[in-house]
Amino acid sequence: MVSAVRTVLGDVPGGELGVCDAHDHLFFASPRLPGEELRDAAAARAELAAFREQGGGTVVQWTPYGLGRRAADLPALSRETGVHVVAATGLHQDVHYDQDTLAALRGRAADVFVAELTRGIGTSGVRAGLIKVAGGFHALDAHARWTMSAAAEAHHATGAPIAVHLELGTGALDVLELLCGGAGVPPDRVILGHLNRSPDPVTHRQAAGSGCWLAFDGPSRGNHATDWRMPDAVRDLAEAGFGDRLLLGGDTTTASARSVDGGPGMPYLLRRVAPRLALAVGDELVRRVLTENPARAFAVDWH
Repeated sequence: MVSAVRTVLGDVPGGELGVCDAHDHLFFASPRLPGEELRDAAAARAELAAFREQGGGTVVQWTPYGLGRRAADLPALSRETGVHVVAATGLHQDVHYDQDTLAALRGRAADVFVAELTRGIGTSGVRAGLIKVAGGFHALDAHARWTMSAAAEAHHATGAPIAVHLELGTGALDVLELLCGGAGVPPDRVILGHLNRSPDPVTHRQAAGSGCWLAFDGPSRGNHATDWRMPDAVRDLAEAGFGDRLLLGGDTTTASARSVDGGPGMPYLLRRVAPRLALAVGDELVRRVLTENPARAFAVDWH
């Protein structure tokens, strides 16, 4: 069994990812963000190219089932820009879907996730490389528990990592209790997103101590009040011995946030965020967080 990252062009060794944006979106459309949909393939291509110009090698798209991920478009974008792209299966919070969509998945969500990880998303032939799910604000509602249980089942069937949207960065320990304590998912197969949105060093260290991955993904226009604390949070975790559990991402979820539309976008991660972090923790740790850590976090012994 060979460990590999499942990209939209096929499986590759983790060492080939290069510099990785561990959480972002090329395509994303939700009724919660009307008028800000990421649907333009030309803009997605330009954003990937701009990321590549800054030294980027891989983008992991956390857009899950039913939110306009446009899997069929991803291989061409990857080939044309020279950037590896990893696609996701899974489900977001229930507020992003109509009830008919969710009802159609009842009792079969895990099967859908497994099919998209092993056979392909729809008729695209593109296989997902991770499972994306989401918690609520300081709690896990019935929808979160259902989708996380399905994600755990799909993980056990395939080995795929599970990436978790933490609402405003909260609920990390409840997620780990459910996925790892209850459902038996190994902590090193769980990636917690948005930790920068709740700059709580105690919870961060407790979560990191489990062995899971902590993703600091920004800047985010909706949560800018906490973005400036990210270097301190990363330094605190590094000094506590958890530098090998950290990931960085841009999480571009709206059209106005793209660099090609005047926002920070994907290039900002390497143009501004990485140099700022280097002042806090040093160039070597930033290099490892952008390259070695994602190579391990997203690599899977697929089965």
